[in-house]
Amino acid sequence: MKKLSNIKIWISILTIPWMACQPDLLETIPNDRISKEIFWQTLGDAEFAANAVYPTLDGTGIFSYDGLTDHLLTNHPFNANVELQRGFGTIASGRYFNEWQDAYQAIRRANDFMDNIDQVAEDDQDAINRLKGEVMTLRAYHYIKLAMLFGDVPLITTGLDIETGRSVTRDPVNEIWDFVSTELNQAADWLPYQNGSRIGKGAALGLRARAMLYAGRYAEAASTAKTIMDSQEYALYPDYFEMFQYEGENNQEVILAREFAADVNSHNIYATAAPWSQIPGSTGSLYVPTQSMIDLYPMANGLPITDPQSGYDPQQPMENRDPRLYQSVFISERTPLPDGGIYGSTPGTDGSDAVQITVYSTATGYNIRKYVDEEDYTNPSNSGLNIILMRYAEILLTYAEAKIELGEIDQTVYDAINEVRQRESVNLPPVTTEMAPTANELRAFVRAERSVELAFEGFRLFDIRRWQLAEQVMPGVPMGRFYEEDDEWKQIRLDGFDRSFDPARDYLWPIPQRERELNTNLTQNAGY
Repeated sequence: MKKLSNIKIWISILTIPWMACQPDLLETIPNDRISKEIFWQTLGDAEFAANAVYPTLDGTGIFSYDGLTDHLLTNHPFNANVELQRGFGTIASGRYFNEWQDAYQAIRRANDFMDNIDQVAEDDQDAINRLKGEVMTLRAYHYIKLAMLFGDVPLITTGLDIETGRSVTRDPVNEIWDFVSTELNQAADWLPYQNGSRIGKGAALGLRARAMLYAGRYAEAASTAKTIMDSQEYALYPDYFEMFQYEGENNQEVILAREFAADVNSHNIYATAAPWSQIPGSTGSLYVPTQSMIDLYPMANGLPITDPQSGYDPQQPMENRDPRLYQSVFISERTPLPDGGIYGSTPGTDGSDAVQITVYSTATGYNIRKYVDEEDYTNPSNSGLNIILMRYAEILLTYAEAKIELGEIDQTVYDAINEVRQRESVNLPPVTTEMAPTANELRAFVRAERSVELAFEGFRLFDIRRWQLAEQVMPGVPMGRFYEEDDEWKQIRLDGFDRSFDPARDYLWPIPQRERELNTNLTQNAGY
């Protein structure tokens, strides 16, 4: 034992000077995670880092934006959306915090990529620029939402340490729009239109057109939309209903989508949207259409139901309507269900989804049909349907709206609107100068068209804000379908669920209290 101890001592004595000559011997690279010392070496590393930003795109949450408006009712009384829809949101509301946190987590991932991408030793600069363009587009996507929800927000474009993060301030919203515009222009220069399943030039330009429309920069919105239109890279898909089913995935109209796959990267949009009867053992019907949304669908002759010449019959309100109504909404006694039955919501009957048949059945008598694919019936929480975030129809309507706001109403405006209305499966008569002879009437026409064409796709919350219509359409009791009972015509009223909207406060969400506790430099929006 003594001899062994002596050997240990001698080894220690000999090792000390050797270690002194290698001061970095104990500075080892972690082997339990990827570190910067071994990452950012190859193009593959860069692609992995870019891939990490893609999951931050919206998925099934698109419904929740419309669920805060007059077009969808949040059907579950204890859902967090309800307090916001009723005007009871506070600085501590979880929905506000989650939106802020999710956006800035996404931006942090993007910033980390942009801070490190130039370390990659790669001769293929086009490939590096392509990945930069993808990540810049994703970062801009989140800044667009932040600007619309909160107004002035911190513009952060590089990684921050904790202390710096506690001192950032809000930048004026116009600077956010400037950044988004410049960022997406550069991204578009670097991206090809066709980029496989990844973000391409169309998504960058399309988001720029959307952002400039939201910002009221109509000339830029119109010119950017026109660039996409002139590229002829996209076209309307002929079947409106099929576009939101497995059969229509990755069609020529889709510009940007969040991609999913059953069993691998699935979601529960079927369980969220489908009628209660089609989701055994689950809740379903989280968001349901209101009558105010249904009333926006014109007649099959193209005229609004409010037009005396439209032929609308209040006693048969679902007859001869825009085909998109039947393709987007479950209508009682006429829409087939995934299980082979017929949707039935008439109160007081034994229909499949009669109002008040359960606490989870539709409260308005309608259900969302978009994204409800019968293939998901047997496993409703394992849907692999891609969620469309931008499609060519939006670009056409952006162009038309921007040109109207510029006072540049010409045949191209009518052509853009009519291309959407005359999709093969819709085929409404064209809008003419006789139908909308003034700028105000054409503006109303395109707004209604946008609401119908993009129904339940997450646009309504942002539209009623920029159109300054929220105080007109939000307050009051939500209304549901009409039905006949004891030879009397009745309408569902959701008394006790009065919505409210304070225009002095509610056009912007509050900066979450948790963020302001961490950073006292963040000022608060008015009214909170």
